[in-house]
This record gives sequence, C-alpha cells and structure tokens, in this order.
Amino acid sequence: MGPVSTPPPAEPHTVEGLLRVIEVRDGELAVLRLMVDKLKLQLLRRVRSQFGSSSEQLQASLIDEQALPVPTFKPVGTKAEAANASTIDRSLPAHLPREAQVHRPETNAARHNAAGQPCGCTACGGRLRQIGQDVSEQLEYVPACFKVIRHVRPKLACVRCQSIFQADAASRPIARGLAAAGLLAHVLVAKYCDHLPLYRQSGIYARSGVQIDRSTMAGWVDHSERLLAPLVAALGRYTLAAAKLHGDDTPVPVLAPGQGKTRTARLWVYVRDDRPAGAGEPPAAWYQYTTDRKGEHPQRHLRHFQGVLQADAYGGWGKLYDSGQGTEAACWAHARRPWWGLYLSTGKAEDSIAAQALQRIAALYAVEKEIRGQPLDVRRAHRQARAGPLLEELHAWLSRLVGRVSAKSDLARAIGYTLTRWQALTRYRDDGRINAAERALRGIALGRGNYLFMGSDAGGERAAAIYSLVQTAKLNGLDPEVYLREVLGRIADHPICRIEELLPWNIGTREVVGDKQRRAA
Repeated sequence: MGPVSTPPPAEPHTVEGLLRVIEVRDGELAVLRLMVDKLKLQLLRRVRSQFGSSSEQLQASLIDEQALPVPTFKPVGTKAEAANASTIDRSLPAHLPREAQVHRPETNAARHNAAGQPCGCTACGGRLRQIGQDVSEQLEYVPACFKVIRHVRPKLACVRCQSIFQADAASRPIARGLAAAGLLAHVLVAKYCDHLPLYRQSGIYARSGVQIDRSTMAGWVDHSERLLAPLVAALGRYTLAAAKLHGDDTPVPVLAPGQGKTRTARLWVYVRDDRPAGAGEPPAAWYQYTTDRKGEHPQRHLRHFQGVLQADAYGGWGKLYDSGQGTEAACWAHARRPWWGLYLSTGKAEDSIAAQALQRIAALYAVEKEIRGQPLDVRRAHRQARAGPLLEELHAWLSRLVGRVSAKSDLARAIGYTLTRWQALTRYRDDGRINAAERALRGIALGRGNYLFMGSDAGGERAAAIYSLVQTAKLNGLDPEVYLREVLGRIADHPICRIEELLPWNIGTREVVGDKQRRAA
C-alpha cells in the first residue's frame, strides 16, 4: 500500500475567505430558489389544467420585483355590493302571475255577515272593518307537466251530393312523429343550453310517468337539426356579412369508435356583435365543428368574409391576415391571461410584476366601460385622448422589463406575447368598430363538464348548429326555448326562400321582454 494522502491544510478563517464562501453559497441558494419557483409554477399550471383554478397560493418570484417601480395608479373598477346590501332590489319579477291568499284573523263564529264570513270582534262582539293590509310575497314553483294534444278532423258529407269534406292534417315538425314543437324545443334547450344529457332527461320525464327512451330523443334531435339546417345557414351568411368578427375556438372531446377513449375535436365560434360601438344591427353567433385544429378550417369558414377579425394568437389565422382578406385586431383579454396566471402563482401579491401589468390593463378596460355603446367617432376620440397615453406608458414599461428577465422565464413569455402583437393590440385605439376585449361565450365549457364527451362527429355538427341558434337567441334577449318552439312550429311549412324571417330578430316581438325580465340561461 502506498502512503496515505493527507488533506491539505485548511485556509485560515480570514475575512476575505469567509466572504468568498458566503458569496458562493448565496449564488447556489439563488439558483435553487429559481428552480423551486419554476417547479412550483409548473405544478400550479398542471393542477389548474386538470382541476380548474387552484386555491393554493404558491409563492414564486422570477426576478427581484422589489427593485422595479410600482405604478402609482390603482386598479379601476367598482366594488361588488354585498348580498345583504340595502340598495339591491329583491322584489320578485313583476311579470310572474300572482295568486292571492287572504289570511283573516280568527273571529267570533256566532256572528256572520251576508256572505257567511265571520265578522264579529272577539274582544267585544262589535263589527269589524278593514283599515289596511300587510302584503308579503313568496316565490313558488309549479313543476312542468305533459299534455296530449288531440287533433280531431271531422268528416263532413253533403246531404245532397254525398261529397265528403275533411280538413287537411295538421303539420308536424317531424312527419308522423309524436313530439310536438314545444317538447322538441324543451329537449334541445335542456341538452344544449342547460347541458342535460338525454339519459338524464329520460329519467326526469319518467318521474312524471312518461317513458321516453334515450334513442327516441336522439332521433328527435337529429330530425330537428336537419329541419333547422336552412335557418343555421342563413344565420351564418348574416354573421359573415359583418365588417368585424370575433373568432375563437374551444376543444371538445369526441368518442373514438371502437377504441374506448376520446379524441379532441374543435368548436369554432364567430360572433357578430357591434352593440358596444352603438350599432343597431342585431348580434349573432355562428358555430362550426371540425375534427381537428388545422388552419384550413377557419380559412374555409371565412372564405367569404372581408373585414376586421379579432382573435387570439392561433397561427391558423395568419393566412387570412397575410392574404389581406382579414385585418388582425388582437384581443386584450387574451393578452391578459398569461399575466393573470403569473399573478396567481405569486399568491396574488399586489407588488408583483404581474399585478402591475393587470393594473395597467384594468385602466384600459375602465376607458372602454365608460364609452360602451357610444358612436364610433366618440369612441375613437376618447381612446386617442385617454387610452393612447396609457398604451404608450405600458409599451415603455414592458420594453424596460425585457432586458431584466430571463429569456426563458414565464414572465418573458408574457411580455413577449404583448410586445410581438402590439400593433394588433393597439389597432382599436384608432378604429371605433374594434373592441378592446370580447366577452367569451361560456356555454361550451359548461357543457363539457356535464356530458363529458360528444358521441360522434355527426353529434358535434348537430351541437354546432343548435348552439348557433341558442346562443344567438340569448344574445338578442330571447328565451331560447320559446324561440325554438315558435320556429319548430312554423319551419316545416315556411317557404325556404323567406327563411330569414325565422331568425331571432325577425321572428316577432312577442317573445321579447324587458331588460329586467330577460331570463335567458
């Protein structure tokens, strides 16, 4: 064996040596903290993608945020009133029918008036007279019920020539079908608006003593969609005739035949709604179903569209912009999302970079709230005077941050999303038609949580058609079930050359109620 080596003598504990040790350890600690912050952020995103918004408050800080300036303005917005606030109107809707129940005090049974009612005083036996009344209201629910409509057609014979006369058979939405227009409308709205699968509806109807098999209702839905197809096509033509559209898509699971699992398809929605710009044209929403998210689908949907398209950063829109067919207008709601995710990851720290970005975007929203519904020239003037300086400050602030953060960090990606789309995000400042942010339609996401998946591609196309009519009815302040009942009762005999007469804003004003009475789900 060779000689045993001995470790070199330790350096003397000098001040310089200790400072170098502390510096090295501080560097290692900073690296470890960054790794922990990155892992926490990845965990939070995974939890939110699987289970929704997480209640955990994960602390993460990707850069030294205390060294950066905090804006002096506060988030603009009105605080929501408490549920027990005295300013909230809790009176029951005036359009509901009233059933009066008069409660009289117990009186002397020995004394009655001419109507046989007790009228004596229990204290002295004297006559009682009304001096006032107290009224209180209680909301009651009367369950829906089925009824059978009997179509009776008497046969009439002439007593002289023996000719026989009989009225024509009443038209039905489905030839020789048992379901009337009201029942068909209820099944459609329950499935596509209230998100009740057909098997659940079958169980609900069974409690009323009516047995309707799920396959029977599936046939009703299929026949109704084919009957409504010309109306959906007319709705699509009206939507694409707009000068500005909002486009978006959402994933929907579809059952893969023979595989026992689902695959991901897409529902695309194109919304025409110029009410924030003071326009009088009715709003509309047109849905389309595709088996995947290839860019060829929106290009096919919008092949006849010419105008401003407001959408997210999906690359499939690029060819529409490059061809000059559509003008890109980015949405601040999409630019805000990565900042909101970072804000949650910091435990909603009010001095974080994400909080500062959200405050600046909230100031832009506040300007939009004040000019909502104003004419185009008024909107443009207010935006240029008030939102213009805010946008310039935001751009300068983000530009200063670029060189101070890691290029691979989530903060850098949030900054890059905004800066790379800055021209499209600020186009609304000089164009009164464009909205800073569009309101998302949440009906599809709610449905995914109830029926879990669609049964087939044909079911996805049916869903897109019914969603188009249901959401458009809701945008126009109509009860979707009342609207579909009216349409299904008329469309079988309606001339197809005048199909536009059955669109929600043309069907008539009978279904339209006041703002306080609108109960679209």
